[in-house]
Amino acid sequence: MNEVVLSKNSVPVRLTDERWSHIAEEHCELDEMRQEVLETVADPSLLFAGHHGEFLAVREIGMEKYLVVVYRELEKDGFVITAFLTSRVGYLRKRKLLWTK
Repeated sequence: MNEVVLSKNSVPVRLTDERWSHIAEEHCELDEMRQEVLETVADPSLLFAGHHGEFLAVREIGMEKYLVVVYRELEKDGFVITAFLTSRVGYLRKRKLLWTK
């Protein structure tokens, strides 16, 4: 089941079953967090520019625990590349901050 949410730039961003399978296999701690991944794209706490045209949406999900979703926007749509959990967001702050709550 492919799911789509609107990014902060109002671009539809897809999370395909194939991509979700890859994310859940590589990051088993995210296995039950598909909805949280989509919500992070739609309503991040922080949004950073990546080094290669991608976006990094960040949302705090617990004490010092953050969900990071990496996605790309094309002209009319976009897609999730990967997602992961981290307790260190300081390294992200070296990137260009595009949006904050």
